[in-house]
Amino acid sequence: MIIGYAQLNIGVPYIAPESILANGTWLPHFNTNGYEGSWEVLTLRSPGGKADNIFADLVGADVYLDTPLMAQYPAIKQICDNLHCDLMSVRLLNLKAGAIIKQHRDNELAFEKGEARLHFPIVTNNKVEFFVNDQPLIMLPGQCWYINANMPHRASNNGTTNRIHLVIDCKVNDWLRDVFEKADRTEFEEHVDVHQTMMVINALRGHQTHEANNMADELQLKLDKHLQDTHK
Repeated sequence: MIIGYAQLNIGVPYIAPESILANGTWLPHFNTNGYEGSWEVLTLRSPGGKADNIFADLVGADVYLDTPLMAQYPAIKQICDNLHCDLMSVRLLNLKAGAIIKQHRDNELAFEKGEARLHFPIVTNNKVEFFVNDQPLIMLPGQCWYINANMPHRASNNGTTNRIHLVIDCKVNDWLRDVFEKADRTEFEEHVDVHQTMMVINALRGHQTHEANNMADELQLKLDKHLQDTHK
C-alpha cells in the first residue's frame, strides 16, 4: 500500500488572500501542454534562487534557495520555518477561473520515494475539483495536504474566482515521517506496469554506469517482489 493523500497536522498561519496577488510577477506555468486556460506561478524558492525560474526540479549544479520574493510573504516564510525538513521548491500556483490541469503524473514525487509535495490552499471555491487516482479531494484554506504526485491527478476550477495554492516540495526525514504517522491518510494498492518497468530497467542497463545499474537493481527488486506477490 502507498499513501495517495493525507491531511497533515501542521500549523498554518493565516494568509490574507488579497496579499497574494499584490506582489511579484506571475508567470505562465511552463507545461503548456498540460493545462487549458490560465495557470500561473509565483516562485518563492527555486533552483538557484531565481524568481523567474518556474521549474520545480534542480537544473545542473544549482541548489534550492529562497528568491527575493520570499521576504514579501512573512506568513509563508513562517510555514517554511515550521517544516523541519529540507525544502526544495516553494511556489504559489494560481489556477484561474475556467482553467483545468489535465491528468498527469510527476515521476517519483512521492513520500515512498523520499520526496513529498504539500499543498496549502489559500483561495478556493466550491466548484474547484481535484482528483488523485480518480478519488475526489476537497482542500480548504487553513489546511495542509500531502498529494502523491506520482499518482494520476488532475484539477479544474469551474468557479468564477481564483484557486491559489502554496505548493512546497520537501525531502522526507524522521520529523516528516512522524507527521505522516499521525495523519489522516488514504492509501492505495501500488500499481506496477510490468512492461514499462522492464523497458526502464533495460534502458538503465544500457548506460553501463554504476549509478544506472544501482537504479536498475532497485527497480528489478521491486518488480520481482510484485511478480511474486501476484502469483501467491
